[in-house]
Amino acid sequence: MLNGSLSTKLVGSIIYLNTSVMKFKMMIAFLAPFLFTLPCIAQNGDAVLGMWQSEHGSARVQISKSGENYNGKITWLKEEANEAGKPKTDQNNPSEALRSQPIIGLEALSDFSYKGDGIWDGGTVYDPRTGKKYSGKLSIGSGGKLEIRAYMGISLIGKTQIWSRVR
Repeated sequence: MLNGSLSTKLVGSIIYLNTSVMKFKMMIAFLAPFLFTLPCIAQNGDAVLGMWQSEHGSARVQISKSGENYNGKITWLKEEANEAGKPKTDQNNPSEALRSQPIIGLEALSDFSYKGDGIWDGGTVYDPRTGKKYSGKLSIGSGGKLEIRAYMGISLIGKTQIWSRVR
């Protein structure tokens, strides 16, 4: 049998150890929700800035910030020239006066504002292939891909493209 003072010290150490383990578990339980939300908190509005390549690979768009708005200009085309060897122009623009402007340099994404939670909304998407403007919503999805939702009226009726960041 153990000496009385030795057994008291041993029991006291076990109780102290159990209390420390309990405190550690409580601290982990308290911090866990914050640890899992850090990636969401770390993503700010400027996460969308940079060069992006379209889903079909035929264009690249540079997204920049102007004030509180995010805009994207076409900076590269896979096929920069038309059949005559001249730079492609915005020939499908509904405004006849704008049909002669080059596609490179056109603003394809306009006036998006960061709403939080990795969402940019309230902007417009211009498609020079059709000459149409759509309401738009941007988000960065899995793998760091840019999801662009273009729609008319409500977001349910639209199309999403997935763009890749150009490094």
